[in-house]
Amino acid sequence: MMKLTLNELAGLVGGEILRGEESATFTGFASLKEANAGDVSFFGNEKYAEDLKGSRAGVVLLKDESVLPPDGCAVVKVENPVMAFDTIIRKYAVPRPAFVAGIHPRASVDETVKLNPDKVSVGANAVIEAGAQIGDGTRIGSGALIGQGVRIGRDCEIAAGAVIQYGCIVGDRVILHPCVVIGADGFGFEFAEGRHQKIEQLGIVRIEDDVEIGGSTTVDRARFGETVIGEGTKIDNQVQIGHNVVIGKHCIVVAQSGISGSTRIGNYVTLAARVGIAGHLQIGDGAVLAGRSGVITDVSPGEKVFGYPAKPFKEFMRNSMYVKRLGALFKRVKALEEASGAGES
Repeated sequence: MMKLTLNELAGLVGGEILRGEESATFTGFASLKEANAGDVSFFGNEKYAEDLKGSRAGVVLLKDESVLPPDGCAVVKVENPVMAFDTIIRKYAVPRPAFVAGIHPRASVDETVKLNPDKVSVGANAVIEAGAQIGDGTRIGSGALIGQGVRIGRDCEIAAGAVIQYGCIVGDRVILHPCVVIGADGFGFEFAEGRHQKIEQLGIVRIEDDVEIGGSTTVDRARFGETVIGEGTKIDNQVQIGHNVVIGKHCIVVAQSGISGSTRIGNYVTLAARVGIAGHLQIGDGAVLAGRSGVITDVSPGEKVFGYPAKPFKEFMRNSMYVKRLGALFKRVKALEEASGAGES
């Protein structure tokens, strides 16, 4: 159970006490709106300024002193309130289920699989097929399927029901949440002889180190070569990534987005929720694709686009203002036509 004095709290997060008694103690943590007198909270987004002003938290971590909580609430100034709060959570929150090495008796592990049963955890009804390799410290959840020849690195978490199909490669410290599917066939068909005929998908998926992929996301194998998810990239739930897509390092892909085949995405790119990207495009480093954008042309490095078809943000907003003014413009034109007699039949 957490029990920290204000002085200990400031030391833990590397912060400066701006207000409050150093000996005051705190035993919990919560959001600004839900926190009570014994709780630690944080202010990391200007959208929650009103919550800060009305918060009943015992202490708030913040960076900017321009907005403060009510009198009686202690304040600790930190460089990054979100990360400071996360430091406390990681130290004192209820821990995840402990890592227990060993192979569950109801798991099916082929005799040719390379793993150390004293350093790997394999849950009930998990299946690991021939020739797979599992790194030390990795946890395979209940009902997961690891296909033939799959290679998984160290300290990974493959959650319940996740599937990694044959031949795919997963780096170190990768997290795959429940029901992720890695390496299903790409959506490749050729219309011939009056029907859609399946085109063989011979490539793999390669996931680099420190990637996290949310529940029910699917990453298709390449037709040839590799579909790649770059180091440190974080992918939300229910995302579809097509065959031969290459996503760079440290990208963010938010829920229900879809990336069509052979598109290449640079490093540090952000796809907000429900973005759709057509195939065979280039998305430059640092680009931002706003929510529900439909991208059908290349996007330059650092560019922010929005809408369908996606356009640079300023252009989209300007066009939106023009559209809003069309009704008034039509009325003016009609009035001018009537005044000049041009509108008479």
